[in-house]
Amino acid sequence: AKPFREASMIVRNALVGSEGGESPWRYCVSDTNDVIGFALGAMFVREVFHGESKNKAEVMINEIRDAFKENLPLIKWMDPDTRRLAKEKADAITDMIGFPEFILNSKKLDKKYEGLEFSSDEYFQNNIVVEQFSLKVNMKKLDKPTNRSEWKMTPPTVNAYYTPTKNQIVFPAGILQAPFYDPHYPKSLNFGAMGVVMGHELTHAFDDQGREYDKYGNLHQWWKNTTIESFSEISQFFIDQYSSFEANGENLNGKQTLGENIADNGGLKAAFHAYQEWIGDNVPELPLPAVPLTNNQLFFIGFAQVWCSTSTPEAMHLQVINDPHSPAKF
Repeated sequence: AKPFREASMIVRNALVGSEGGESPWRYCVSDTNDVIGFALGAMFVREVFHGESKNKAEVMINEIRDAFKENLPLIKWMDPDTRRLAKEKADAITDMIGFPEFILNSKKLDKKYEGLEFSSDEYFQNNIVVEQFSLKVNMKKLDKPTNRSEWKMTPPTVNAYYTPTKNQIVFPAGILQAPFYDPHYPKSLNFGAMGVVMGHELTHAFDDQGREYDKYGNLHQWWKNTTIESFSEISQFFIDQYSSFEANGENLNGKQTLGENIADNGGLKAAFHAYQEWIGDNVPELPLPAVPLTNNQLFFIGFAQVWCSTSTPEAMHLQVINDPHSPAKF
């Protein structure tokens, strides 16, 4: 209802220090994506995401995975047995790129939303119908094995994630767009932007939480105690370093952001290593015209570009106290 949305906007603006509200079309697209995102995703991928993007992204993920594994012998604090199991886990990580294939099959797509019916003039009632439908879908899953190929994010979503219980990384079509990625961009920019995101998600498999799950997604200790102790000592350096950083006069919480900081640093390292490997195996890229930068410099430009953002003091305060991610600057 409009009064409720307006009241919600007033509260939100007070919390984040913004003025005005989200434009109606953005709100409607976002709401549609939340409710029937795979139907919306079918339209999205047909328009902007084609086979070339998916295939090249798959190749890049494998290049970054290889670079990550090549770095394992250099980790002196990890014992040989744990290192071997870490390599096995990296090899076992499955990746899902772009979108689930069923959305391009109209019959299968209709089947997913079978029983979900909307009214063109009953928005509130439609939301109740969605909640009831979602509950029924989830209840049907209770006595069935985990579907490891199920997507949690819709194709238009600009995000990515790692699921420790599935040992799986997912990159929807929404994030495989500029400025993160374009199949026709120089490799330097793609590795610096999307490559770092891929490395970030892969590194989550070995951060302070991901390390607790084995290659099958089972929760149990597979690191030796000596390696866990060494990891904890090194993690403390991350905690101390990030806790010394300030945003608008407030210190970051290095413990709260530890997992994401590990993934940020590990992802950047893996992506840069993978790019250097690519350079060694291929004909060097020509420099961009009228841009007096080396390809290595362009790699870091690509990395920096995707984090270019602004924030109000209020929004920054909320992020510092609540968000597991460090502010974009860090």
